[in-house]
Amino acid sequence: LQLVESGGGSVQTGGSLRLSCAASPGYSLENLAIGWFRRAPGKEREGVAAISRTGNSIKYANSVEGRFTISRDPAKNTVFLQMDNLLPEDTAVYYCGADQGRHGLAINWQSGRPFGFWGQGTQVTVSS
Repeated sequence: LQLVESGGGSVQTGGSLRLSCAASPGYSLENLAIGWFRRAPGKEREGVAAISRTGNSIKYANSVEGRFTISRDPAKNTVFLQMDNLLPEDTAVYYCGADQGRHGLAINWQSGRPFGFWGQGTQVTVSS
């Protein structure tokens, strides 16, 4: 399984972007919890949002609560991260990760350790 992120770009403060996380051909995201993470230059990886395989459990980092929305579309085999009211501090490379074989979300999801599959990332740049 490989994950492929897309949708990154450059926007001004207050703008919006929608990131997509898709599985490589032949694989399904159906039974996977998916998390979005980001890494800014000189900073550690940060867990941004996560959604369980059923979509019943969703978690957000405090820094993005109310501005970002994670969702999944089984028909498109894709998980989305809608990012609104973007701020310069949101600038980072965004990655999606997959956690296999779990009903909900791991307590330590923000660490990234439960996620065994990762994409290559997509750059998000927010200018002031």
